[in-house]
Amino acid sequence: MIRVTVDTIRISLKSPERAVLLKEVEQERQLPIFIHATEAEAIAAELEGYRPQRPLTHDLLKNCIAALGGELQYVLINDLRDNIFYAVLHVEQAHRTIDIDARPSDSIALAVRARVPIYVAEEVMDAAGVYPAIEVVQEQEDLAVFRDFVETLDLGEE
Repeated sequence: MIRVTVDTIRISLKSPERAVLLKEVEQERQLPIFIHATEAEAIAAELEGYRPQRPLTHDLLKNCIAALGGELQYVLINDLRDNIFYAVLHVEQAHRTIDIDARPSDSIALAVRARVPIYVAEEVMDAAGVYPAIEVVQEQEDLAVFRDFVETLDLGEE
């Protein structure tokens, strides 16, 4: 399992969906997951410290788990099939472990509220993880020096 944090939430200009970028704690690799605007707003609201007067859906789920004697330990994005991500909520209750199937967007929103770790299965990160675009820009800048050098060569052609 690879520990990740919510790096950013981005708006897609091509669809009403948002992209939540989960960043590896130990590396620069990111996992982009497209989610609905509602869940994106729920994640962003918690990260920004917004506290409504009444519990939102993910607050309700956190409260239900606690009221039933459980404790959310972590969430795990555990699978990727047909371009669909899957996740589980790892709950401890009365000396037993319960893994509850959930959408990654809801899992992330719950994890930030409960302040528990978010993990991604290694095979999921290997299949869908990306490195930030800034590396590509840097490589292009590095190559520009060589490009300039090649253009100044006099190869005796007219």
